[in-house]
Amino acid sequence: MTCPALSADFDPTDPDLYTQRLPLEEFAELRRTAPVKWIPQTSRVSNFGDDGYWLVTRHADVKEVSTKPEIYSTNRNTAIIRFGEGIQLDTIDAQKLIMVNIDPPEHTRLRSIVQRGFTPRAINALKDTLTERAARIVGEAAKAGTGDFVTQIACELPLQAIAELIGVPQDDRGKIFAWSNQMLGYDDPDYAENSSVGEQAAAEIMMYSMGMAEERKACPAQDIVSRLVAAESEGSLSSDEFGFFVLLLAVAGNETTRNAITHGMLAFFDNPDQWDLYKASRPETTADEIIRYSSPVMAFQRTATEDTVLGGQEIKEGQRVGIFYSSANFDGDVFDNPDKFDITRDPNPHLGFGGGGPHFCLGASLARMEINLMFNAIAEAMPNIAKAAEPRRLRHAWINGIKELQVDYTG
Repeated sequence: MTCPALSADFDPTDPDLYTQRLPLEEFAELRRTAPVKWIPQTSRVSNFGDDGYWLVTRHADVKEVSTKPEIYSTNRNTAIIRFGEGIQLDTIDAQKLIMVNIDPPEHTRLRSIVQRGFTPRAINALKDTLTERAARIVGEAAKAGTGDFVTQIACELPLQAIAELIGVPQDDRGKIFAWSNQMLGYDDPDYAENSSVGEQAAAEIMMYSMGMAEERKACPAQDIVSRLVAAESEGSLSSDEFGFFVLLLAVAGNETTRNAITHGMLAFFDNPDQWDLYKASRPETTADEIIRYSSPVMAFQRTATEDTVLGGQEIKEGQRVGIFYSSANFDGDVFDNPDKFDITRDPNPHLGFGGGGPHFCLGASLARMEINLMFNAIAEAMPNIAKAAEPRRLRHAWINGIKELQVDYTG
């Protein structure tokens, strides 16, 4: 192993970095020279009372960490690799109640309950409704002639899908959009009006969803909420658990998919040959390539529960391990021409839905459906769509976000 040719202060959790780009060149250098590398951080930055973490960049190593929850815990320090500066430890501890931050066997119990809403039958039942809504969303945007692709197109179908899936009134989807922006925008001055805005937004989502749960317990309806919370038993969620589940959906089912759709459109702008190919053949492999290429969730973390070895590097018990999907998805040992956006790529063993194991994305099939439906609708209604301005990127440590993308819908 040789020393990587990188600046000594390189830290891929620096939110300022992502206002400009993904550090793909640095990741390639690390995969070649130091695939498991120690990244120093002050405790003020990390918020975890330690002095850094192990940066994991290779596909194989990210997958290994993801599939060994008994060695690499998500609960000990949560899956979030960097919070906003100044966050209190009790706030971090509260997030350990969200399913993405829970280890087996408790995670296994919760997942077995909530996956009732994500069965193939449940997802397929949404297809006709979401197909019609995708066409309507694109049609309304086309009437404007120009506008912001993020707010007019990319965000709408994921919000409507969540609302449809769990029974949130469609008129309330704007609240979920605003709350999720505020909750994840703690590092971005456009969203973080003050240091507590994210916590306030999370509390709003919790109160809203817990209220839904209590209503369904009192008067069950024909929706997934009723099936998840109607009875207090091992087979149902408490109101608190349902609240944390909706909190997770606001990120996993909304932010990630809308950013994937926006990044997908940008990739088509930058690769017009692929847009022509898509319009002509609509390959089903498109959604997975968009997820690989954009990696909407760039990184999560785990904490070692024992001394271990990863990629030839000794990891001590209690040390944090940052698994970077945004690097693993460009690993040349796994993907031919990884820097190429290729919508026919098959097979495509990307880790954009997680690296397998207990935390593999529950809504992967729904996300694929939404992405394919949106681009089908765009190709039909606005085949000559064009970029009108450079995108404005989200300042964030682990979400690859686009805040604004001005486009000309008529080309």
